Amino acid sequence: MSDLSPELPGTVGVYGGGRMGAGIAHAFLVAGSAVVVVESDAEAVAAARERVATSLLGAEERGKLEGSAAEVLTRLEVTTDPAGLAGCALVVEAVPEDPALKARVLAMVESAAPGAVTATNTSSLSIDGLAAGLARPDRFVGLHFFNPVPASDLVEIVVGSTTGDDLVAAAQAWVEALGKTAITVTDTPGFASSRLGVAIALEAMRMLEDGVASAADIDTAMTLGYRHPVGPLRTTDLVGLDVRLAIAEHLARELGPRFEPPAILRELVAEGRLGRKVGHGFYDW
Repeated sequence: MSDLSPELPGTVGVYGGGRMGAGIAHAFLVAGSAVVVVESDAEAVAAARERVATSLLGAEERGKLEGSAAEVLTRLEVTTDPAGLAGCALVVEAVPEDPALKARVLAMVESAAPGAVTATNTSSLSIDGLAAGLARPDRFVGLHFFNPVPASDLVEIVVGSTTGDDLVAAAQAWVEALGKTAITVTDTPGFASSRLGVAIALEAMRMLEDGVASAADIDTAMTLGYRHPVGPLRTTDLVGLDVRLAIAEHLARELGPRFEPPAILRELVAEGRLGRKVGHGFYDW
């Protein structure tokens, strides 16, 4: 009989405390779990703790938090020691989209928490490729959260060829317990969300290059014409132009030239205009 419970794990690990990792930590903390975040050094530990605290304070101010942010933060531990993950039932990897880095981190997580389910927050990399280096690939699944995690309603569950059926069912229940909606997709390049989102964004960039319309007007066409909450170019600024470039390059290799990044994207990344995180992208923030 499976030991996987549909109940939200009591303690969840998050490896990586950047914007996405902090958002994932926020989601599990608000849902009632204790969370252990692992970061690389003392400076990154302090930054990760500050991100989570700021996010929780914002939720408290908006009336989206039961109790106070200070109370919720008592269930957060941020450390540089992967051994802190030993008591976790689930560990979500949330480091940058670098296959070699993710593989190293996932192997480290599996060693530190051998009884835990391991999950990756990748938005485009192969689940089977990442599972190849794991001792328990049946306990590995993709949990693709969306930025900003606290406000997003969607989690994409990505099922590899070795992912256990019981784990898929448990993951669907966990996502529901977070107050979010799950979609379940097979392990294909770009999954469902990234493949569609990047395709629209790349075409919007080509339109901007061709002088069809301004960035604001292209985005307005999608927000008002198709009821997208945010247009594709503004979304790219939020995600990060460097992140979108890496995903597009990966999809071009896997699916062909229709995903080849436009020159404007490469140029903006080379200039350091990476989006909201640096204050400049397709828009000035």
